[in-house]
Amino acid sequence: MIAPIDVTKKIFEAFGAHDIDTIVESLHPDIRIEFYGPNVIPYAGNYDGRDECRQFFETVLSSVDIHQFDPEEFICEGDKVVVTGHLNLTTKSTGLIIDSDFVHVITVADQKWLLFRDFMNTANAQAAFSG
Repeated sequence: MIAPIDVTKKIFEAFGAHDIDTIVESLHPDIRIEFYGPNVIPYAGNYDGRDECRQFFETVLSSVDIHQFDPEEFICEGDKVVVTGHLNLTTKSTGLIIDSDFVHVITVADQKWLLFRDFMNTANAQAAFSG
């Protein structure tokens, strides 16, 4: 049995390695991603199912250069994992920096991510993608 925190750490490692296949393998068939922000952020929106969620991760990785994506704390209670951290990205479309703390709230079911919600400084991301 893989603990929710270990599933989450595995996905974070795969994201850092740009390993989308490993990420998708760790997603529940009924996965939902909620990334809050305006449409100018290319990956903002809601994504349902593995195919749409693969597209989410592909869009993130094709839209930014990651300089820093550091989870600082993993807090696990039951099937919920909260990850806090800091990121620093350069948008490929404008060359501007997104520098923000983040909070990810994750629900795990059957040892796979069922729900992923992202909270960060969306005004900072909006400004960077708007140019």
